[in-house]
Amino acid sequence: MLTKAELQRLRSLREKKFREALGLFVVEGEKVIAELLAANFPFTEIYATGGADFRPPPSTRLVTLTAAEMARVSHFPTPSTVLAVGQVSRAPLSPGALDHGLTLALDGVQDAGNVGTLLRLADWFAFDRVVLSPDCADLFHQKVINASMGSFARVKAHTVDLAEALATTTSPILGCDLAGEDVHALPPLRDAVVVIGNEGRGLSPAVAACVTRRVTIPRLGGAESLNAAIAAAIVCDNLRRTQTPS
Repeated sequence: MLTKAELQRLRSLREKKFREALGLFVVEGEKVIAELLAANFPFTEIYATGGADFRPPPSTRLVTLTAAEMARVSHFPTPSTVLAVGQVSRAPLSPGALDHGLTLALDGVQDAGNVGTLLRLADWFAFDRVVLSPDCADLFHQKVINASMGSFARVKAHTVDLAEALATTTSPILGCDLAGEDVHALPPLRDAVVVIGNEGRGLSPAVAACVTRRVTIPRLGGAESLNAAIAAAIVCDNLRRTQTPS
């Protein structure tokens, strides 16, 4: 049976300030938790109803709940059968890291679903890392983790002062911009940073000042713009297709 303190703790993790204060986050849903376990993500606790079939590693505490108890701790209108707790870990970005390999940089991307999808894109295209500005949706927001699926455990992600990190970067910095050059004309690049701006305002002035090349996806129809994750997928695909085997 859940204690009152445990119930309050699990509920409080809906908010970033409590995730930061406690150093914990929650994720809910059988599929995403199974993906993260398969990627060897080290959960500290898993809460599951009798209908869930999970075999966590010995280091993870497994707590069986009734359906009524799960409904009280669930962060969803329709509770899942399993909820897991992990530790918040924010790895620092090594100096000069952006000079090598491919980086996906998120400049004020505030929709949690978009941030999670962008993590999956970085995983799909085998980017070396993702960097997020502090005003992006929190990396440990449940919607980010759910949208990223197992990619949350596989992609190296860092929250940094983006303009400061880009200011000393020597690799090409590609900013997605409607007024940019055709992305299909990009030369082969083994080292590059792809910057995706905020859904409404685009790139922030400080980050835009660091961009060395603006790129766009040719518009053939009448749509005003593309979703941030869709635009990123097209740019990432073009970067990978222009590469030749080493």
